[in-house]
Amino acid sequence: MGLIQAVKGAVGGVLADQWKDFHTVPAGLPATAALFAAVPQGTNAGRGSNTSGSSNIITNGSKIVVPEGYGLLLFQDGAITGFVAEPGGYEWRSDDLNSQSIFAGDGIVTPLIRQSWERFKFGGQPGGQQAAYFVSLKELPDNRFGTQSEIYWDDGFLNTQVGAVTRGSYTLKIVDPILFVKNFVPASYLQPGKVFDFTDLDNAAASQLFNEVVGSLAPAFSLYTNDPGKGNRITRLQQDSLGFAQSLSAAVEQGYQWKSDRGLAIVKTAIVSIEYDANTRELLKTVQRADALSGGRGNSNLQASVAQGIQSAGENTGAAGIMGIGMASGMAGGLGALQQPAAPAAPAAEDPVAKLKKAKEMLDLGLITQDDYNALKAKALGL
Repeated sequence: MGLIQAVKGAVGGVLADQWKDFHTVPAGLPATAALFAAVPQGTNAGRGSNTSGSSNIITNGSKIVVPEGYGLLLFQDGAITGFVAEPGGYEWRSDDLNSQSIFAGDGIVTPLIRQSWERFKFGGQPGGQQAAYFVSLKELPDNRFGTQSEIYWDDGFLNTQVGAVTRGSYTLKIVDPILFVKNFVPASYLQPGKVFDFTDLDNAAASQLFNEVVGSLAPAFSLYTNDPGKGNRITRLQQDSLGFAQSLSAAVEQGYQWKSDRGLAIVKTAIVSIEYDANTRELLKTVQRADALSGGRGNSNLQASVAQGIQSAGENTGAAGIMGIGMASGMAGGLGALQQPAAPAAPAAEDPVAKLKKAKEMLDLGLITQDDYNALKAKALGL
């Protein structure tokens, strides 16, 4: 009975796999889906239903539609055999015996007999495995990061170590789909019906990426704040999502080789919040005060502070208080030094030799007469 069932299954599977299929993207995919198998379109208005075909065989002549923003990876017996990066409709062709179809011009009798015999040897199952997988080439959003405690890094502008608790999100892009599948995607996701999603909490591979991003935050902050092109200001972090994304991507690549080993790259970041520790907050306040009191604005603020002190002294202690303010300010140059601009330096006396030389040149050029020259000479020499 087992032999009969095997023969029956072999012949029935061969006949079912003669039909051409139409493969496309599965319905209901999340926006963060990165890798998933192409699925055959089962019915079309009640027509064309083929539910008996093998799930791991693609018949010659079958159509596969690649939508915008996706690439197509082709597999034969577990190995990648091709990649398509351009959108459009494609026709499947394979030299594998199991893909041959009487509807694709592969003959009528001989392919059927050979396929039936090969499948009989495998208990009625095809002796090969073929698959087509879509891989997203878009930016994949909503990849979140966050720290539970402060992270610390050396800040070039503050010239000390600073710390903060931060959280945000980043967009991820698969820049090398073949490298991504070969080196990173677990085999359990290379099955029909499975979707590799970076935001899936049950995806252990995605969780590993989260941990590596968190581990790269401190080096990324250091790269950003110590870059002279960024002005060495940590306060710019939340305003420069692209700039910080480059620093974070560089830190991740340096520490974990995402792009070179896994074909992944961070494109953009969005820092939702950053809370500095107490010491860093005090340093930032000091820097803000120094910025506010620099240049002409600082002189104006100082004059206002002295004027306020004089008014308070007059209200509280009378003339004695005002005299005290005057004495204190006199030690620093007096109130006049604050209120009056510095007198311009007297111009240096002109050298008589230089004056005579200039007058001689004017005489030689005919710009002045001999009498004019004699008068200038007498004046320069004080005669």
